[in-house]
Amino acid sequence: MWWPFNCGRPSEWRVSENALVTHLVTNGTVSDLETLYGSDEILQKYAPKLDEILPERFPRPLRLGSGHTAGSENDLKKEAPAESDPAPQKAVPDGPVGGDSGEESDDIVVESVTIEPPTEGKAEEVVHIVEPKHPRRAVGELRQFPDGSRHQAMFAPRDHRVPRLKVAAADCPADFFQQPQLYARTLFMAEITEWTEPGFARGRLSQLLGDTGSVDVEMEAILLEHGVDTREFGPQDLPACPPKECVFTIDPLTARDLDDAVSCRRLESGDYEVGVHIADVSYFLKQGVPADLTAAQRCNSVYLVHKVIPMLPRLLCEDLCSLNPAEDRLAFSVVWKLDTEGRVFDEWFGRTVIRSCTKLAYEHAQRIIENPDSEPGEEDLPPIDGGWSRKDIAERVLVLHKMAQCMRQRRTDDGALRLDQPKLCFQLDGPKGAPTGFYTYNQQDSNRLIEEFMLLANMAVAARILRSYPQLSVLRRHTPPQEGPLADAARLLKGVGLEIDVETSGTVHDSLQAMAAAWQAELPPQEAIARMAVVVNLLSRPMNPAEYFCSGVLTEAAQYRHYALSVPLYTHFTSPIRRYPDVLVHRLLAAALQYEPLEQLPPIIVQRLCVRCNEKKLSARLCSEACSLLFLAHMVDLCGPIRQPAIVMGVLDKSFDVFIPEMAISRRVYIDKLEVESVEFTKQTGVPRLKLTWRATDTEPSIDQIIELFTPVTVSLEATDMPLKFSTVALRPGAAVEGEGAALRPVERRCVPTAELDEA
Repeated sequence: MWWPFNCGRPSEWRVSENALVTHLVTNGTVSDLETLYGSDEILQKYAPKLDEILPERFPRPLRLGSGHTAGSENDLKKEAPAESDPAPQKAVPDGPVGGDSGEESDDIVVESVTIEPPTEGKAEEVVHIVEPKHPRRAVGELRQFPDGSRHQAMFAPRDHRVPRLKVAAADCPADFFQQPQLYARTLFMAEITEWTEPGFARGRLSQLLGDTGSVDVEMEAILLEHGVDTREFGPQDLPACPPKECVFTIDPLTARDLDDAVSCRRLESGDYEVGVHIADVSYFLKQGVPADLTAAQRCNSVYLVHKVIPMLPRLLCEDLCSLNPAEDRLAFSVVWKLDTEGRVFDEWFGRTVIRSCTKLAYEHAQRIIENPDSEPGEEDLPPIDGGWSRKDIAERVLVLHKMAQCMRQRRTDDGALRLDQPKLCFQLDGPKGAPTGFYTYNQQDSNRLIEEFMLLANMAVAARILRSYPQLSVLRRHTPPQEGPLADAARLLKGVGLEIDVETSGTVHDSLQAMAAAWQAELPPQEAIARMAVVVNLLSRPMNPAEYFCSGVLTEAAQYRHYALSVPLYTHFTSPIRRYPDVLVHRLLAAALQYEPLEQLPPIIVQRLCVRCNEKKLSARLCSEACSLLFLAHMVDLCGPIRQPAIVMGVLDKSFDVFIPEMAISRRVYIDKLEVESVEFTKQTGVPRLKLTWRATDTEPSIDQIIELFTPVTVSLEATDMPLKFSTVALRPGAAVEGEGAALRPVERRCVPTAELDEA
């Protein structure tokens, strides 16, 4: 099989030297195909390693289009077959591309064919699919064809990137053609088996998920659509472990995978020895074992409202690796000598055996910070092991808190930027029950304490591994924001009298601090908080996501820089239980410290791993956000319309966006769904504005309302005809927040797990 695509004139088409080249072929052909190339010397150098990784002999050295090949051009090209000739044979196993039908289904070699199209340019062939990006499957509904055919049915996918599929009758439910109405609201999973025509592909049904409108079915569909592997780990995934082997932790109250702990000891000099101790996952998770291969595919744990889909087997993440109290545990530690303001004058890296004396929650640490002169009572802290007292714990928390405050101030002075956004969470009726309330995560000092020391550890480890492995280090960078959209946001804010200096991350931070201080002095607290949330949201949109990368693929050290943290080097080291890049970093550090040799891969292969981790991190975030909206829709179904105060954050000609502070979500309100008799859209000094004229009612006269940035409104979240979907409707001015669903108030706000909100 071959897939032609236009590459321009042959002399203009080149393959990048030593790089991963991605060709995205769309519009009814094939999508997400990758071909790995390097210079001739690079491919020859890495040929043995590539042969180990790829299931088929990788053609090397390879050039297409310009006739640059090391061997005979005839070895890599064939003439296009005439129309009467049979189509070229596929060099792929039967079944869907990238599926489980063959031993080598993840890496597929396709026969080389060069096609001369009848019009402009030259068409090139796909030579090798190194790693399928799209799973070639989708969630959707089964329908009959308009002609009433009973030989095949039409599968309509939800994913717009996937074509409609022709599904053979034998693959459909037995009674589908007799009673298609029974399946009108049923979701299926289907896989592509063949794609040779633009309009339709051929496929097969692989799974019946259930009826739309079920939280479990919709959630499973979301996970499948984003390629999240939800299979349970089996015995083959568990490494051969020594007897249980096994300082204090500060984590969310319900946390079960404790991957970081801290220690603090006063020295005779008056300075302190502070340690960050991270679960030594790499001791158990050896490279290439089944659990490692699965973790390298998952790349991270996925946090949903009602459950966590772990990256590692639960025996590892909740037991052997988790730094549980009163148990000896293996750790990778970074230990510093610091003064009372957190300035480092010595550091040490190494493997350790630690024994945590207690498992503090953020709430416990926060109470200690808020009551520095009171010793915690027995009911204020969890049990403490090892002969330490509540006073010992409290003293160390306060010392670390003071250091963290000084360290954070120095980072801010150096230009660090924080754009904290709260997160919607739910109170459930049991572990898997219906939502009974909601609250928002908000940062507190206890979160920031842990964050500062995790940041310090990540920066220290980044410098250490780069010193030993300048071409292979797994680092994390944050490129500057998109200049155009950021300037547009600044102009919009200037139009309402707010000055934002967007020259650097530091100037953005200073502008936000000045704005927050002014609003706190002038406005009621809730209005000040809501306005700051809108500004932070507007400034977050132009920000690029931080990304993992291999140091060997970037030529300039300036490209390593982290914009938001305003530091030259950064990595992730502190969460190996839930992030695979941290596992890679642990292996690099272990090799740098000569604990064990490093199995070195070419930088281009390491970069491929980094790219996959970036993609999976995004998928995990999208799944988490979609799950929150799904549970909110479920709550609306159960409780009826929910009224909430909101604030306008964007205005269009036929709609406007609002931010709901108590839910930490933004929603769009459509004008045609409102009881208004006229709408007028204008733009003054770059600021869009709507004038709505609400219809008179039996009890209320007609009234005008101006909708612009920061306008307070009341909205109602209401169920729609679609199952587990809700719309956001603005209420006429003066409408009370109390109403149907008003009894559903936000429950107590809680501390947020730091690592889920920022770069720690």
